[in-house]
Amino acid sequence: MKIFVTGVSGQLGHDVMNELNKRGYEGIGSDIAPEYVGASDGTFVTSAPYVSMDITDKETVEKTITDLNPDVVVHCAAWTAVDMAEDDDKVELVRQVNAKGTENIALVCKKLDCKMVYISTDYVFDGQGTKPWEPDCKDYKPLNVYGQTKLEGELAVSQNLDKYFIVRIAWVFGVNGKNFIKTMLNVGKTHDTLKVVSDQIGTPTYTYDLARLLVDMIETDKYGYYHATNEGGYISWYDFACEIFKQAGYKTKVIPVTTEEYGLSKAARPFNSRLDKSKLKENGFELLPTWQDALSRYLKEIEY
Repeated sequence: MKIFVTGVSGQLGHDVMNELNKRGYEGIGSDIAPEYVGASDGTFVTSAPYVSMDITDKETVEKTITDLNPDVVVHCAAWTAVDMAEDDDKVELVRQVNAKGTENIALVCKKLDCKMVYISTDYVFDGQGTKPWEPDCKDYKPLNVYGQTKLEGELAVSQNLDKYFIVRIAWVFGVNGKNFIKTMLNVGKTHDTLKVVSDQIGTPTYTYDLARLLVDMIETDKYGYYHATNEGGYISWYDFACEIFKQAGYKTKVIPVTTEEYGLSKAARPFNSRLDKSKLKENGFELLPTWQDALSRYLKEIEY
């Protein structure tokens, strides 16, 4: 099986490539940079082919993917700078990447009749209430530009393809890029106390674990919408920060505050990022390990 992976300079794409390599599949990585840019910890950097591709360039996307003729495209590339997406001069670019870029890929997958995996987000919902969002829920009310454009990407996939997996994730962390854990570890070195929001609730997602699930998925034809985060219960960012410092051996004191008290954020954030993952089990997929266990393994992975 030949798999084309976009966004390999990011956290998830990097781990998907390494998982494919581990299982002996032919993985081809892609990103916008002329050459691979990212962590050199895994097998991807030394052994996997890399193709530079701008997903917003329709002709380039069609030629590149058609020439490679993959069995599956795992689309991890996205604009993920949530606050910057709100800038007036960035909105159209964000839409080009998250919506139009995804449509460009979906149309080629349709032509080639190949499977497509699209990585989406809990931000397609309005984040109200306390009930976990179900994967087949269509009550979309994105709060910000990032969520709206990711939703448009979802629709570009579901309206053009039959062979698709739309996988919504939240609170992502991996070795290859910036994330909440790295931020906490860096800030905790220089601060005795930190304020962290306690009224946004969800569950973290370790890209190493998610990559395994995604490759499990593409080995099947159990298409549709899924939610995937680590197990271990729903928590706040405050809870997450406390566990990070505890496992890392920091003495930093964490003070819980509301989103309103914290301020600073340009883009509105969802309060309820709880994702219902029961559909994974119903379709025979192995659930991800607990986030506490994932955090422990991650700290070892980044040699902390």
